[in-house]
Amino acid sequence: MHPLIFKAALCLVALILTPACGLDREQEQNANEVPGVTEDTIRVGSSLALSGHASFLGTQTLQGAQAYIKHINEQGGVHGRQIELISYDDAYDPARCLANTQKLIVEDQVFSLFSYVGTPTTVKALPLIEEAEIPLLGIFTGASDFREPFNRNIINIRASYYQETEAAVTHFVEELGLDEIAVFYQYDAYGLDGLRGTELALKEYDLAPVATGSYTRGTLDIEDGLQSIMESGAEAVVMVGTYDACSRFIQTARERGFEPIFHNVSFVGAEEMARILGPAGDGVIITQVVPPPDSLVSQALLWGVQEFVDLYCRYFPEEDPNMVALEGFINAKVLVEGLKRAGSDLNRESFIQGIQTIQDFSLGIANTLNFGPKDHQGLTRVYFTVLKDGKLELLTDWDKFKQDIETKDKKSGPCPDSGT
Repeated sequence: MHPLIFKAALCLVALILTPACGLDREQEQNANEVPGVTEDTIRVGSSLALSGHASFLGTQTLQGAQAYIKHINEQGGVHGRQIELISYDDAYDPARCLANTQKLIVEDQVFSLFSYVGTPTTVKALPLIEEAEIPLLGIFTGASDFREPFNRNIINIRASYYQETEAAVTHFVEELGLDEIAVFYQYDAYGLDGLRGTELALKEYDLAPVATGSYTRGTLDIEDGLQSIMESGAEAVVMVGTYDACSRFIQTARERGFEPIFHNVSFVGAEEMARILGPAGDGVIITQVVPPPDSLVSQALLWGVQEFVDLYCRYFPEEDPNMVALEGFINAKVLVEGLKRAGSDLNRESFIQGIQTIQDFSLGIANTLNFGPKDHQGLTRVYFTVLKDGKLELLTDWDKFKQDIETKDKKSGPCPDSGT
C-alpha cells in the first residue's frame, strides 16, 4: 500500500474512533434523539395564511388548535410533555409555504407538521414532506392530492372535496330535480380538484357541467367566469374558491338578476362569507365538514361543540366561535389522541401507529373518527348549512341526525357565557 494511502486510512480510523476528531458522546446521543421531542416538550409546526386574502382561514385554524393545546398543556401535557406549536405565515402563497416547511423541518427540527391550510400551498411542500418522512396531521383542504395515492405520512381528518361536491350534486339532482349545473372555481390545484369532483358526481347521472368559469387565486377577477355561467342559464352553481372572490361572484350575479342556487365547499370560509354578504347571501348553501358551533341545536345535542365553545371563549374571549376554528380544535384533539396512544417512548413511527389504532372514536360531533393502516382520513360526514340573515343555519334530517348521535356523544353541559 502506498504510504500516503496508508496514512490517510489511519487518519480516517482516528476520526471515527477518537472523540476529539469525530462525534463526542453528547453528539452521538443527540444524533439518536427524535426530532422535536425532549423530556418535557413536543414541538410541532404549522404553515398557514395569517395575512392576506385567506387570513381568516389561517388565523382561525391556528386559534382553534391553540385553544385545545393550551387546555392540554394546563392539564400537564401528554405523558408529561408540553406541546409547543410553532407557526409561520405563508399568506396562502405556495413558495412561502415551501420555505416555511423547510425551516420547520431543518431549523426548528419539529416532530410533526400540523394544521396546514390550503391545497396549492401544501401541495408545493408535499415533495419536501415526503423526502423528510415527517408526519403532517390535519390539513384544511379536502383535495385528493393528499388522499390518492395513499401516503403514510399524511393524516387527513376532514371529509374530502369529492365527498362535498358529490353531496351537493346528489341534493341538486335527486332532491331538487336540477340538471343544469355549472362550476365556478379558483384556477389552481384546489379549484381544479373541486371541478373534477363535481364532474365525477355529475357523471353518475349522465350529466356534465353546463358551463365552467374560473378566476386567478388572490384576485377578484370574476367577470369572465360569471358571464360564461350566466349565458348557460345554469340552475345551480357549485363554487370552489375563497370567501372574497365567491362573495363578489354572488353579489354581482344577483345585482344582474341571475339567481341560480349557489353552493360553496367548506374551504370558502362560511362565517366570513356570511359577514361580507349579509342578508344578500340568503339562500346560499355551504357544505361543511364540522357542525356550525353557533347553532343552538349543535350546542344542545353535541358535547364536542360545547367543549369547543367553552375553551375557545376562554382563551380567545374577543373572538366568535366558528367552524374554521372548530376544525383546528378537532385537529388538535386528534394530535393529542395520537400522542397519547404512541406512549411515553415517542417517535414518529409510534405516533403514526397510534393514529392508526383510532377506531370509532367520539369527538362529540355526531361523526366518529376512524383510521387504519391504509386509511388516513378520519372523518367522512358532510353537513349542509344555508345563509339566512347573515347567519348560518344547519340543514339536516333532524330525526336521522339524532339517531346518529351515539349515547357516548350525549354528554351535556351548560353553554358558557361569552368571554368566560
